[in-house]
Amino acid sequence: MVALMKSFAYVAVMVFIICSITETVHRQLSATFYDKSCPKALSIVQAVVKQAVAKEKRMGASLLRLHFHDCFVNGCDGSVLLDNSTTFTSEKYAGPNFNSLRGFQVIDNIKSQVEKACSRVVSCADIVAIAARDSVVELGGPSWAVRLGRRDSRTASISGANANLPPPNSTLSNLTSLFKAQGLSTMEMVALSGSHTIGLGHCKNFRDHIYMDSNIDKAYATSLRSKCPKTIGSGDSNLSPLDYVTPTVFDNKYYINLKNQKGLFRSDQALFNGGPTDSQVTRYSSNRNTFFSDFAAAMVNMGNIKPLTGTRGEIRKICGKPN
Repeated sequence: MVALMKSFAYVAVMVFIICSITETVHRQLSATFYDKSCPKALSIVQAVVKQAVAKEKRMGASLLRLHFHDCFVNGCDGSVLLDNSTTFTSEKYAGPNFNSLRGFQVIDNIKSQVEKACSRVVSCADIVAIAARDSVVELGGPSWAVRLGRRDSRTASISGANANLPPPNSTLSNLTSLFKAQGLSTMEMVALSGSHTIGLGHCKNFRDHIYMDSNIDKAYATSLRSKCPKTIGSGDSNLSPLDYVTPTVFDNKYYINLKNQKGLFRSDQALFNGGPTDSQVTRYSSNRNTFFSDFAAAMVNMGNIKPLTGTRGEIRKICGKPN
């Protein structure tokens, strides 16, 4: 009996410690984190993003994608920004990122201006998170309070990028598993997939879907084939919009397209293909506000994936390399 009581006591203590650690992380991330230490930080990010998106609408999608690809590899720690070093290979060279991930110069520009305002205070990871939100807003999407206080990693993981980022040919089961591994629900996965209401996709990433699958509108597939030859290696980098209706507006047209079997990637159409996520796609297709609300909430949760806080990590002076 004494041993059993000790065992229960041990479990209770461990649960308390784990809960305390989790609560501490969430308490350290705060929307007001820089209010006193760098009050101009958010306005600087907003101004640079506004200018960049005005110059090139696609940049909004690129900056949003940068945050997603950062958070899914060992948490939202700015590791995706790091260049090659003598101790690690950059995540920029991972399959899902190579010659595809963009927006680094915009982040560097923001960082340079923020450093002039308050040196070594604002992390690159936080800049990426704020820039993602501001990009969505610039393109007509919802806003949300970005929780701040992340610190930057000192290393990167190309293997993590190759393993954790959902491929464009993913099945619904594969998508669900990869998001679940990051602590995100199926509902959040469908909501976050709505980021494909903006941006462009490479031919190599939708070739299989338009030539091999039956769950795609025939006329839509035919139009895409004119830009994407069947032969592998031919036209691989040719671009088509993820949302062919309003490619530079953040709205709910993506879900309407899925209902019409006009998803660009196989992984897009998997969300509406006679499976358990069909009802959520239908709901978003008819209610933009519901999508916006769920998307904003999911972005906050994604931004909370394993942040470095306290004394862990560092505040990089230059986003592309550790201090």
